[in-house]
Amino acid sequence: MIRVVLVDDQELMRVGFRMVLGAQPDMEIVGEAGDGDAAVKLAAELRPDVVLMDVRMPVLDGVEATKLITEAGTAKVLVMTTFDLDEYALTALRNGASGFMLKDTPPDHLVAALRSVASGDAVVSPSVTRRLLDRFLGAAGGQLRDASVLDALTDREREVLVLMAQGLSNTEIARKLFLSEATVKTHVGRVLAKLELRDRVQAVVLAYETGLVRPGEA
Repeated sequence: MIRVVLVDDQELMRVGFRMVLGAQPDMEIVGEAGDGDAAVKLAAELRPDVVLMDVRMPVLDGVEATKLITEAGTAKVLVMTTFDLDEYALTALRNGASGFMLKDTPPDHLVAALRSVASGDAVVSPSVTRRLLDRFLGAAGGQLRDASVLDALTDREREVLVLMAQGLSNTEIARKLFLSEATVKTHVGRVLAKLELRDRVQAVVLAYETGLVRPGEA
């Protein structure tokens, strides 16, 4: 069973999510919270598989709650937002969220996203993350992290990371670099391991923050 905690300051939203997720044979709603502070405490107490987190809430917003939960390792976090180009969503990704979904996402897509996050995958496509970064990181004025963190990568791994950051899938990277898809998958795994990143969404964020890829680059 996938154990889920629902976090939203609007009770009607929680009711809707509960109806959809509670109907799934492999999911169990183990707790609910109406603000980020309560969510952090609940995650520590219940240790669910996934926290479905609203980003804009009173007391403690979902962005800070996401950071506290992921740093403590108590659960994976999937954030929900009203807009696809939302600075809160970008900050939540930086803070360790496994991805974000729009609140008007069709129920079957939300269910699939929760299953993906529970299994360790990211559910935000790198291309969407890139649009977020182009908009908000560009406004921040360039490099935000020391690029020396990338020194652990080989030239090929760095090349793969650039293409990941540009939103290419493993299949597309393989085609571009004239490699097998299995080889690309190996490179991606090594990039994540060396940089101590959980998923490719985090890799995209890091590529932008270190200046390896610049906002607006094709």
